[in-house]
Amino acid sequence: MAFFKITYHDTLHFATLHNYGCTFHCSFCSYKLRSGAEGRPGFSWPKPERFPTVEELKEALRSVAPEKVFFMGGEPTVAKELPELLAFARQELGAVTRLGHTNGSRLPLEFLDGANVGFKAWSPELHRRITGRDKNLIYDNFAAACDAGLEMAANMVYVPGLVELDEFEGTVQFLSRISPEIPFHIMGYIPVPGEPYRRPTDAEMEQAEALCRTYLRHVASSHLTDAEALDLTCRDHRFRVRTVL
Repeated sequence: MAFFKITYHDTLHFATLHNYGCTFHCSFCSYKLRSGAEGRPGFSWPKPERFPTVEELKEALRSVAPEKVFFMGGEPTVAKELPELLAFARQELGAVTRLGHTNGSRLPLEFLDGANVGFKAWSPELHRRITGRDKNLIYDNFAAACDAGLEMAANMVYVPGLVELDEFEGTVQFLSRISPEIPFHIMGYIPVPGEPYRRPTDAEMEQAEALCRTYLRHVASSHLTDAEALDLTCRDHRFRVRTVL
């Protein structure tokens, strides 16, 4: 598991390092939109042909001198070179560092300014069923990261028949006790090959958003189509990037 690609946004001046691999095994992972039902959740497809060295990654970052450096996955915290790259980005480049998305299993981290944690479920049994990991680790780590002064955000996937409103309510209640100002994003499930779950309706998404707004002040939602999920540039200009390594 390692970083295999760097992209850069010429207008917004941020670089993104993309990691291969994940520690969770969520069956409804959106990576299966590309890999199919037999794909490994959290693992990009096809598998990268090579993994650059740390020095190659650093040199590529120097070439664009980003103001912000994001780390994405899979799960970016499983990359063994992450601590060294966080220190490099902050100390040499003077960049803001952020995990663009993470499952929260390895927070907080030195030289990290913020993270967007994808929560999976509130009830311990469902969380373990979905991820294979203990719920308390993720929730405790999120709280610890907030206590450490990181700029934190959260998201959760609404999966009808699996991750329902009661799961959302437990999670946003937890977040509100830390701070009602934590940004929270509801993502509508996109059906992936091999899974029995359906997309939420617009009405269901609105209901979920209304529920979450009773606890948190900054709630948003998205409900992508398959095509939009496979090509995010058609929906959001922040994904119009070029590959630098």
